[in-house]
Amino acid sequence: MQENFVWGHNRRFNAYSNYFKKLFGERVQKVTINAGFTCPNRDGSISQKGCIYCDNKAFNPSYCSPLKSIGQQIEEGIEFHKNRYRRAEKYLAYFQAFSNTYAPLPILKQIYKQALEKENIIGLVIGTRPDCIDNEKLEYFSQLSKTHYVMIEYGVESCNNNTLNLINRGHTFEQAVHAIEQTKQAGIKTGAHFIFGLPYETLSQWYQWTDIISKLPLDTVKFHQLQIIKNTPIETMYKNKQNAFHTFELEEYIDFITAFLERLNPHLVIERFAGEVPPRFITQTSWGLIRNDQILQAVEKKLEEKNTCQGKLYQLKNEN
Repeated sequence: MQENFVWGHNRRFNAYSNYFKKLFGERVQKVTINAGFTCPNRDGSISQKGCIYCDNKAFNPSYCSPLKSIGQQIEEGIEFHKNRYRRAEKYLAYFQAFSNTYAPLPILKQIYKQALEKENIIGLVIGTRPDCIDNEKLEYFSQLSKTHYVMIEYGVESCNNNTLNLINRGHTFEQAVHAIEQTKQAGIKTGAHFIFGLPYETLSQWYQWTDIISKLPLDTVKFHQLQIIKNTPIETMYKNKQNAFHTFELEEYIDFITAFLERLNPHLVIERFAGEVPPRFITQTSWGLIRNDQILQAVEKKLEEKNTCQGKLYQLKNEN
């Protein structure tokens, strides 16, 4: 293992903050926006029930509301972040709530234009579903990415089709792979989101995901533990079938993520290791009030204790 590891910066994983500093030369912060979109598995196109674990209110910042204009949300978001991230002077408009490509292209153009017209906004991060993209939209994002930073972030959640069906995602893993490949081929930065702890999945299955995810043409990945949100269908399932869930203790999760990273392609940029939801939304947690930055510190400490890094076992495997 090289002293400065494969990506430099003397960190043991390919950190999102380092990725931004290398790309922009300074700290860049995301400002979350709720533009009032819905999803095809909420409006009746596929289903009206939505994903069984989802409540967008649990992860939307307080300043986000579709009742406010895009510009107002950006202004309030920048003020919100200035207290915590004082070095950030450039921002990305992060369209997070629901499926942010689920509208005709002319409407999308109007929405994204409003964001890009705001001072200090240098690009877009667009959260969406694999079945809410098409060639026309990809062509638009491809052209836009020539003058702005553009990232399409897909909710994949699981590599297991049985799980995707159970949680009412309304798409298959194969659809997710196709969307990721098409987006990357269009020259657009591409990210994906995965959840550990969905019903009936196991540790051994998640370790197998490292080979699958490592081969995807992704720039960034997000991981987080399943959180049981109040008043969602998965809360009822959890109460009735707790043995179907692998519920992580904090130390176990740190150990798992460390081992997972060792097996993961070192070129994938890691946006986050865990989710963070206000305690009032949570039915079940044994982690207390720990914050994401504390989990990050714990993962880095564990990597150092083990004298290992992201991709260590992946590289050994691919060298043999």
